[in-house]
Amino acid sequence: MTDEEAAAVFQRLPALVNGDIPLVRRGRHLTTTFLIGAGAVPVLAAVREGAIAGVTVSPPPMRSWRFAVRAGADAWRRFWQAVPEPGYHDLLAMTRFGTARIEGDLQPLMANLRYVKEVLEAPRRAGLGGGDAG
Repeated sequence: MTDEEAAAVFQRLPALVNGDIPLVRRGRHLTTTFLIGAGAVPVLAAVREGAIAGVTVSPPPMRSWRFAVRAGADAWRRFWQAVPEPGYHDLLAMTRFGTARIEGDLQPLMANLRYVKEVLEAPRRAGLGGGDAG
């Protein structure tokens, strides 16, 4: 999976998340913009009261965000598999093993950790993982 392909998967987040009423309800107290690093391709996700209001791939320079979650395209591919291998099964596991980085203002992330993790896992639940590792 290339960086651009991973970014294209993130572009599908509004459709994957906004139709999941329990997930939107879980994030109802979160309104922010956060950055997702798909390898070298930055992706901005705007969240408004739990709904994904928009996703911008390769935003113009100097766009602001509260926190960032960065990983390479291969790490995202492994994370999105139907049954991820150990170390790729959870966002925090990926940071623990050095395949992902979290930076910026951690307060909104930690206050809404389950919501953010489930948003980033939405492609896995939709079967967009690209098959099993092998």
